[in-house]
Amino acid sequence: MSVTDHPTGRRVALLTLGCARNEVDSEELAARLHADGWDLVPDGDGADVIVVNTCGFVEKAKRDSIDTLLAAHDSGAKVVATGCMAERYGTELAESLPEADAVLGFDHYPQIGQRLSEVLAGDTIASHAPRDRRTLLPLTPVERRAAPVTLPGHGAALPLDDATPKHLRTVLRRRLDSGPVASLKLASGCDRRCAFCAIPSFRGAFVSRTPEEILAEAEWLAADGVREIVLVSENSTSYGKDLGDPRALEKLLPQLAATRGIVRVRVSYLQPAETRPGLVETIATTDKVAPYFDLSFQHSSEAVLRRMRRFGSTDRFLDLLKSARALAPEAGARSNFIVGFPGESRADVAELERFLTEARLDAIGVFDYSDEDGTEAAGFTDKVSPATVKRRYNRISMLAEELCNQRATDRLGTEVEVLVESIGDGVIEGRGAHQAPEVDGSTTLSASLPGLAVGDLVRAKVTGTDGVDLVAAPMEIIDAVGRP
Repeated sequence: MSVTDHPTGRRVALLTLGCARNEVDSEELAARLHADGWDLVPDGDGADVIVVNTCGFVEKAKRDSIDTLLAAHDSGAKVVATGCMAERYGTELAESLPEADAVLGFDHYPQIGQRLSEVLAGDTIASHAPRDRRTLLPLTPVERRAAPVTLPGHGAALPLDDATPKHLRTVLRRRLDSGPVASLKLASGCDRRCAFCAIPSFRGAFVSRTPEEILAEAEWLAADGVREIVLVSENSTSYGKDLGDPRALEKLLPQLAATRGIVRVRVSYLQPAETRPGLVETIATTDKVAPYFDLSFQHSSEAVLRRMRRFGSTDRFLDLLKSARALAPEAGARSNFIVGFPGESRADVAELERFLTEARLDAIGVFDYSDEDGTEAAGFTDKVSPATVKRRYNRISMLAEELCNQRATDRLGTEVEVLVESIGDGVIEGRGAHQAPEVDGSTTLSASLPGLAVGDLVRAKVTGTDGVDLVAAPMEIIDAVGRP
């Protein structure tokens, strides 16, 4: 973690839970706090204030957030809850968790330094009052950027200077690690109305960042040693619809890939129903763009998908994957699936099994359905019994593990381009183009190469597997860190 160079006696630790989008938000908070004179420390030890950037997505994530807040309180520091759970529950969270000295929503972020100073001084801050953030923005997407609504992780300049072109403004971000991979936020919010998902209500309606903002942040990240950029959002396939250009992502990807120092650009959070042929081609064929498809399928039974307020079917999804692999045979693909959704039948589960068996996905996440506050599905009456949900979850999870292990075995003998992320204790570890950070496994190099360093891109041949992880023999350094 970076530490400020102007210690003031006000020490703050940022603890981040949940997804990569939250990580970007935490780095915005770090930049704001640094600018306001706070001394950033890597953990709660010795901190005056601990800020917990919570996750409010599913029940387990909420429990993890509560446990982290309680552990932070035990340190003796002041504790502040921010992030999705704080935004979603606000006053309710504050009332049920007196151990938190403040519960702050997204609208508090621009004044985060002042709010923490007040907490440290013992002042009482009114807890965030939750509201549906979709109602804060115009219905028409092209009108949203002018609305005065806080959008975490959008990297506005600090201080804001309207006279300076956006691409020349200081990026409002301070990295909290020094690794060669970083997420970059494309957009915030979501306009979809999936029956099981509460995210749009607390993240708001969809708003894209401009290409100029994104490219400026990519250059800033590259200058800080980043080699791979992972584009994140709630729905990357909607990028540009509020900018008047539905093909904006197709145009942006080659520009990002051309950023000096960047060797890989990865797109995440693609909606299958919105993934157009032109975008598939751009991802599959553009140099330095990972041929990697993180597709939010959620299920493959057409009947279940309709009840989820989604679109698609087993055959449509298989055709989408086929079109990608026709352009890039070794393309990576991953997805998440929900089992036990209300009304799901045995035939629906069998259809999901058919899809998984034929899809050849590199990584599969399986979730057992549970009601989420404020969602349409929470009011459905034809719930699957908890015992049946558990059986189906165990069954699909076992199948997913078997299939992903087989997919890794299929890569034996192939060549992969490995971005080296760590070297230590005789172990060299990185990831291939089909492996996203944190969620998709990794590749261990079986030997070193002269001068090999973290951040190098290495061509290697796959010689073994360990579950979804690969072992590969290095052949050559394709792109070395610091190469002119």
